[in-house]
Amino acid sequence: MFEVGRICVKTAGREAGRYCVVVKKVDSNFVVVTGPKEITDVKRRRCNIIHIEPIMEKIKISDDASDSEVLKAFERDNIFEKLKIKKPDLEKIHAMKSEKEEKKAKIKVKEKHEAAQKKEDKKTKAEKK
Repeated sequence: MFEVGRICVKTAGREAGRYCVVVKKVDSNFVVVTGPKEITDVKRRRCNIIHIEPIMEKIKISDDASDSEVLKAFERDNIFEKLKIKKPDLEKIHAMKSEKEEKKAKIKVKEKHEAAQKKEDKKTKAEKK
């Protein structure tokens, strides 16, 4: 019932009412789903099967497929038209990826600065003694 590629509707949580795709079966109670986020705002995450409702549509993807593979399958199988989902702009997808990369870069710079500050603080403490 919840095999890889099955399109479902989330029924619980903040993503309730949004479409998702099963990308991996974890065990008898859990699956990994994705929107992908650029299309339906559903992040890739583990989900209890009681919180999703399968629909008749299914796409052909490999086990643990990436979001880009799922997006290609959506286009190949005309899922956008069948489910009346707005097709995302390539610019929007690239902008989201750029934002993520910028955030990661800022976090790395901040972590390096904090590490240098701690090292300097230890040095000054050692000098005071």
